Amino acid sequence: MDERQIDNLVTLIVDRIKGRLPMASEGASLQRGPHGCVGCPTNATGAEFGCKGMATLGATRIGTCQRQPERPAEIAPYIDHTLLKPEATKDEVIVLCREAKEHGFASVCVNASWVRLASGLLRGSRVKVCVVVGFPLGAMSASAKAYEARDAVRQGAQEVDMVLNIGALKSKIYEDVLDDIAKVVQAASPAPVKVILETSKLTEHEKVIACSLSRIAGAAFVKTSTGFGGGGATVADVTLMKSVVGDELEVKASGGIRSSEDAMAMIAAGATRLGASASVAIVTGQKSLKKPGSY
Repeated sequence: MDERQIDNLVTLIVDRIKGRLPMASEGASLQRGPHGCVGCPTNATGAEFGCKGMATLGATRIGTCQRQPERPAEIAPYIDHTLLKPEATKDEVIVLCREAKEHGFASVCVNASWVRLASGLLRGSRVKVCVVVGFPLGAMSASAKAYEARDAVRQGAQEVDMVLNIGALKSKIYEDVLDDIAKVVQAASPAPVKVILETSKLTEHEKVIACSLSRIAGAAFVKTSTGFGGGGATVADVTLMKSVVGDELEVKASGGIRSSEDAMAMIAAGATRLGASASVAIVTGQKSLKKPGSY
């Protein structure tokens, strides 16, 4: 597929989504849907948009509605317990892994230098090891990201969170963005890849394009933020991203999720994974203040 074909495809997808999706600015809200689920969006007039309504947006596969967690402890399986600050120590990684096993988090998310340690500490448990690639800027070459992903998987990483090439996306060099993601997907296989969009730096149009290219490239998730880019996850962004990827990809909300209320709002909007450093506070219903270098 050449650059012109990619551009035409992305334009078609963007036009379709913008023409049919009730945006938050038009009064979209999250409420209990007609099938008893929480998180089926409806527009201001009450027209059905979730579940069966997704078919009208062009979804080719429709899954069952996701049950909303009712207690903070039920959020644990959604969480990637995260420690990405540059000054993180070995002892802190050990604590991270112990907490992940104790609370039943989906994974620990660490920088590549800690993958081998985390993998050894979590061996035999259900907790996965997630690694970040091209983090936090996404501005390195596709080949460098692919090497980083391949090496991390060899050391024990089971999931890969990569930052896309934001500059190439804003320059409308979609072929490079697609190649960037596809190279990491191939290098990381069989580990699933989550593509970090850094939504605070993108327009709505660019978010739709990034989600569309992630689908084409074979990613498993699209993810809101690095947590280091000056912004974090919002319900509006998660709703938009989920509407674009449908059931073909999942959505990870990350950045600024500090409480169980924050977490539940993101899940209701369509997130199936949450990135957080305040994970223990979230699942115990405590309040957590953002600390320097936290996610």
